[in-house]
Amino acid sequence: MKAITKRFQYFFLSTKGLALVAIALVSLVTAIWGTLSGPLAEMGINDITVRLLGMDLVPAEREGRLIMLYHSIAMTVVAIQVYFITHIMPMKKHERAMINATVTVGYMLALTFGMLFGYFGHNWIYHGLFIAGQTLMYFGGVLLAVALWPWKKEYYIQDPKSEYAHTKSGMDLERAAFFAMAVTTLGSALLGAIAGASFGNGFVTFLAEDTVRDPNKALLARGVIGHLHIMVALTGVAITLIVGKWYDFKGILHKIAMPSMIFGSIILALGCALMIPAQYYAHLIIYVGSTFVLVAGLLLVIYGWGRLIRDRLAEQGIEKASFGQKFKALFHDPVKFGATWQMVYMNFCVTFVGLFMAAKLDDIIRRLPLREERITLTGHWHVLAAIIATIMLFYFVDLMGLKGKARKWFGWLTIISSDLAFGAATVFALKRLFVSESDQQPLVDTLDLLTEFGLGLLLIVIAAFLGWRLIDLFKKDGRWAKEMSDAGL
Repeated sequence: MKAITKRFQYFFLSTKGLALVAIALVSLVTAIWGTLSGPLAEMGINDITVRLLGMDLVPAEREGRLIMLYHSIAMTVVAIQVYFITHIMPMKKHERAMINATVTVGYMLALTFGMLFGYFGHNWIYHGLFIAGQTLMYFGGVLLAVALWPWKKEYYIQDPKSEYAHTKSGMDLERAAFFAMAVTTLGSALLGAIAGASFGNGFVTFLAEDTVRDPNKALLARGVIGHLHIMVALTGVAITLIVGKWYDFKGILHKIAMPSMIFGSIILALGCALMIPAQYYAHLIIYVGSTFVLVAGLLLVIYGWGRLIRDRLAEQGIEKASFGQKFKALFHDPVKFGATWQMVYMNFCVTFVGLFMAAKLDDIIRRLPLREERITLTGHWHVLAAIIATIMLFYFVDLMGLKGKARKWFGWLTIISSDLAFGAATVFALKRLFVSESDQQPLVDTLDLLTEFGLGLLLIVIAAFLGWRLIDLFKKDGRWAKEMSDAGL
């Protein structure tokens, strides 16, 4: 009994344990529910999953199920980011404990009962518990924002010559960026909540990509579209700030990046809120906010790659390195390199595709069948969300102390498998630009296989890591015990 109690304490009282449980759960959901669509569904795997688990899948309710799935996964991902933030940001011990406990209960309720309601019969008690979980998550966000309040004198930077971004009075601008992200996330969540509160009162579930060519969207529909855009974007902002802390981002680039990130986050949120009253102007404002956020991310990448090179060369004792030595040093640690590389790769799969579609909307995109534009839009945010997830994985395995050859294998396999899948998915989304519908099948078959192979390999890599940690839990003096001791539990 004592052994079980200790492991329970590890899972729910330590940052590493909390993140481990959440990542294991979201990985399990991704692996199982990933068989219900795409090429695996065409192979008949979905029928096996449905019969084996006893799912109740009414075709007319597909949109509703997907919304439940997206929100259940999103709650878990946000909870993981909250654990990371409470771990790296200075705050009072009771604040950290209260925030972590609140979001843990919240995401577990939302994930468990959201999936039960959506896929296993519509017991409305489950739906109520799903809403209760989301409510707790929101309250946890409020607690996080309070804890991150940047005007607390105790968190001011005292050294006026500090390399970290701060105001003349000493306010930590990095903390202000985390605070801005938290507050704008809370505000943006309300956009979706307002629409959700109107279910049964003239508002029905829909997928945003299905309305892309509807010139007269309902006000609440615009609110939902704004909500989903800003929530994914702010998740990206959050992980960028987390990676910045991981890299010990500082110096002149940090002093430029933090104000840019704060301003960009606020403008992004404002633009998405304006989707309801002023859709046309909202898009322009969103572009401005996105630019500032992307600039901040670029500055982090520049600093981060320089930092990786300097640290490795210092470790090797090389004072005057050649270009080849610097190039090799950059790739020495694929886990740390992977986090910032994915930020760069994201631009090729998401940012540049979005800019191209916006620039050629009338000349090319709107002349294609609706299905093609819908595929591109769906892939656009799925790939962005998945890239964010891989960056979170890199931070997580470093937090868990993965070292040696296992670290290199995990890093490179994650980079290669995910980028293969995301690249293939991007080409698939844009295929109509260079191949006709009558000639597309060989290309489509190849891209489907590459996407499924990449995602499958990625899940295997994650499963191997989680399996290693699972085996460790059966050891009396395993890594988990040391991590508990280090956490003071």
